[in-house]
Amino acid sequence: MSNTPMHSIDFSALLASSVHDLKNSLHALRELIAQLENFFQEQKPTELKQLNFEANRMNNNLMQLLTLYKIGISQCTPTIDEHYAADILEDVVDQHSTLLTLGNVELITQCDSDLVCYCDSVMISNALCTLVNNAHRYCFSKILLSASQEDDYVVFCIEDDGKGFPENLMSSDCKQFPQIDLSTGNTGLGLFFTKTIARLHVQADKQGFIETDNNSQFGGARFKLYLP
Repeated sequence: MSNTPMHSIDFSALLASSVHDLKNSLHALRELIAQLENFFQEQKPTELKQLNFEANRMNNNLMQLLTLYKIGISQCTPTIDEHYAADILEDVVDQHSTLLTLGNVELITQCDSDLVCYCDSVMISNALCTLVNNAHRYCFSKILLSASQEDDYVVFCIEDDGKGFPENLMSSDCKQFPQIDLSTGNTGLGLFFTKTIARLHVQADKQGFIETDNNSQFGGARFKLYLP
């Protein structure tokens, strides 16, 4: 047996490569789910709803990991441009329409049609999709997605009627994320991902940030993303 030491393994690159392979397999799985939905048409079984939800959540998690990896190796920078906030919200709704219908969850949007924000719209849409997906998982029947102007920031807000954030997921700008709650399996990855995306958005001396609390008008969790 050779005593020659093995070359060190770049586990971060190996992980990124594995995530790419998983995303390819998951894409094929989601296409099969879409075919099943067409087969059942109006009478979709509960198991199909759960399968769709879990596949969507897995896809979001893999996308987050890849984006964070690229940010970590400086291969992902935001493309800041002028966008209508209402268009970003519409994109989020379009991506969740089927899943929300299956789960009998009402997604309400509120936004002035002329509200403009300066951001990387793809990054922000992905971040909001991740959080709406989380809200869908924990709400009872209702989610409010809104955007508004607060001083020098455009604020995207997600509110639900669930039980609210656990204590470990509430802090100013979520400084302690990500952390794992072994009792629920909640890692806080979605919030950490959104915080990272927010901090990439800088205008003059202002930087994007997030806040979490349980002050939803529906009695559940409230998440706010601030963009300068």
